[in-house]
Amino acid sequence: MRARNPYYPQDPVEVVIPRSLVRLLVAAAVLFLLALLGAASSYVVPPGHRGVKVTLGRAADQFLPEGFGVKLPLVTRVVPVSVRQRTVPLRAECFSSDLQQVTLDLRILYRIPEQSVVQIYRQYAGDPFDSLIAPRVQEAVKEVTALLTAEQIVKNRGQVKLDALAGAREKIGAILEVNDLVIRNIDLSAELEKAIEAKMVAEQEAARARFVQMQTEIEAQTAVIRAEGEAQAIRIRGEALRLNPAFLRLQLVEKWNGRSPLVVPAESGGTGAGLLLPIGSVSAGTASEGLTP
Repeated sequence: MRARNPYYPQDPVEVVIPRSLVRLLVAAAVLFLLALLGAASSYVVPPGHRGVKVTLGRAADQFLPEGFGVKLPLVTRVVPVSVRQRTVPLRAECFSSDLQQVTLDLRILYRIPEQSVVQIYRQYAGDPFDSLIAPRVQEAVKEVTALLTAEQIVKNRGQVKLDALAGAREKIGAILEVNDLVIRNIDLSAELEKAIEAKMVAEQEAARARFVQMQTEIEAQTAVIRAEGEAQAIRIRGEALRLNPAFLRLQLVEKWNGRSPLVVPAESGGTGAGLLLPIGSVSAGTASEGLTP
């Protein structure tokens, strides 16, 4: 390259660029192009994801596992799809069989099976929860709550959950896995909540009254049985003494304290035998009354 000398315009000046600088610039450009080409021809599927290979707008039939791989540069791209379990909130506004509005605060636990990754990418744009899971779950919940009163929904929330989960799984099918459906809260109107609370309190009081009544009846029956048993024992003992009067005399003899006995005759006109008492048991009584011989 030549340039004119400002002092001697008629003489051209030659500027020489070093060949090493040219080679360095060319090598840097080649390395840059190779890096771009390498980045465009490789991909990485992160953990917990599966890849969908899309070549010129056509998705491959098989998913790509997680890890590093190569692809055609510029014409092929790899779309990662998560297969991890997700928990998404959902509110379902329903009506009970008695035409009461009930709002359920739900948590949906779901995941995409790896065999459904390509199908989900092809058939559903964006997150499949909004386009597939949420409408089916709300429909299943409304079908269950429409058969129950508001009070039954509150009392049987566990059964409501199981029925709604089974209905949602049947409607969604095997393309997605709905692992669980959690009912966090059931919102009712203030008037309905007060009515249900008052009814439950009344039922608890009635159950307590029935328990007290049952307890009283059992205690009365126990007293009757005890009295009948004692009467039966007295009758059997009296019958035994009547049939065996010597037994009574034997007991008096066994309990005699060695003092002279006192014979108390039977009532006048009676046919019973006299009663033997220890003389000491009455001597103290006669002395206290001041009797004289």
